This record gives sequence, C-alpha cells and structure tokens, in this order.
Amino acid sequence: MTRPTWVFLRGLIRQHRHWEDFPAHFQAAFPEAAVVLLDLPGNGDLHDHDSPSSIGDMVESVREQLVRRNVHGPVNVLALSLGAMTAIEWMERYPCDIERAVLMNTSLRGMSTFTERLRPENYLDIMKSLIFNSAVEREKLILDISTNLYQAKAALAEKWVGYAKAQPTSRMNGLRQLFAAATYTAPPARPHEHVLILQSLGDHLINPVCSTRIAEKWRWPLVSHPAAGHDLTLDDGDWVIRKIREWLDTA
Repeated sequence: MTRPTWVFLRGLIRQHRHWEDFPAHFQAAFPEAAVVLLDLPGNGDLHDHDSPSSIGDMVESVREQLVRRNVHGPVNVLALSLGAMTAIEWMERYPCDIERAVLMNTSLRGMSTFTERLRPENYLDIMKSLIFNSAVEREKLILDISTNLYQAKAALAEKWVGYAKAQPTSRMNGLRQLFAAATYTAPPARPHEHVLILQSLGDHLINPVCSTRIAEKWRWPLVSHPAAGHDLTLDDGDWVIRKIREWLDTA
C-alpha cells in the first residue's frame, strides 16, 4: 500500500519552520504518513524568489516543488489561512491532485466582506509592522494577534526572529502575498468533495464567520475550537490532530 502523503502549507509571510513541533506530533499520530513541508514563494526556503501576486501562481509553484521532490499525487493537504486559499485554488485547477484537504482559518472574497477577512482593529498594527517595527517587535505582534493559548510567546518571538534573519521575507513579497490573498475570489462551485474545515472561534485576525460561510456554501464539515487563535496548530495542535483522526475514521 502506498503511504499517504500530507502536504503542509502555511500562511501570509510564514514559512515551514513556523509549524514548530506540530509536524512531529502529526507524524507520531499518523506514522504511516509521509509529511511534506512546503513554502510559498517569497518565504522560507524560497525567500529569494518573488512572491506571486496571484493565488493561481502559488499553486503552480507548489506543484513544481512536489515534482522536484519526486512526490506524486494524489496527496492530502493541511493548510492554514493563505495556504488554505492556495489549497482551494489547487483543488479547483487540479482536483485529481488532491485526495483530501484540511483547511484552517481561511477566507474567500465573494463569501465574506473585507472587514471580516481582516479584522479592522489590526489594520494599523499590521501596516506599522511592515514599515517600522524591528524584527522582534514584528514577531511579537504577529504572535499577539495570532495566538491565544500559547504560553511562551517571548521566547518563541526570539526564535522566529532567527528564522526571519536566516530567510527573510522582503517587504515587497509580503505586500504581494497580501494582495494575492485580498484579491483571490472563491471558485464558482465546490472544488472538491473531501474537505474538512477547522475554525478558531477566538481568531482575532480573521472573523471565524468566514470559515462558517465556506463550509455552509460547499457543504463541508466544520469543527470549531472554542478558544484558539488564528494559528490553530500552535495554540492547540493536539486538538487539530484529534479532529483530523475523527474525520478520517468516519470517511
């Protein structure tokens, strides 16, 4: 039997190392799986690439990366935020590439308003972080906005500064990614059948109603975490693994 492959995709100006220890916990829970961590162009291992200004071009990059790694589909996808938008467009363009997908805390133009897709109380802080803040201030801000339950934020922010110094996402690439996310429009019809939506009711970056609307419109199962923030696997990775296992057991 072929090992199931799980492709992990992170969000805006984040890279594969920002998953922290979640991939190891996932691998322990699903020892039969092959876990592949990819970066979107402009981030992480691809930090010296230009970020595409469209989600479609991000999909093409992901597919090219899998070919270079000799990974052949269909694959399973676990994706967060911008990564989940990329997964949706991937399913829309190449549905046979993907067996199943788990999408966390994402939003789509055409299903939610701009202020639901990016909560207004964060606009000023986000712009300041892109323009003025030092690396450590920026990472602390990101953690404050995106996590509710993680306890060691100061130490993690310092660790993330190391990632940013080693593989920096340029300001222009961050703006391109933000543009791609803001302008990406929901496909006209449900792009795939086997999808689980996980949402954080404590998400301070994206209104959780965005996930609710996607799940309702496309008749995908939706499971809600009552307290976690936007970075769901960082706040409660064990919960994510349990919900994926329960979903797979009933599939």
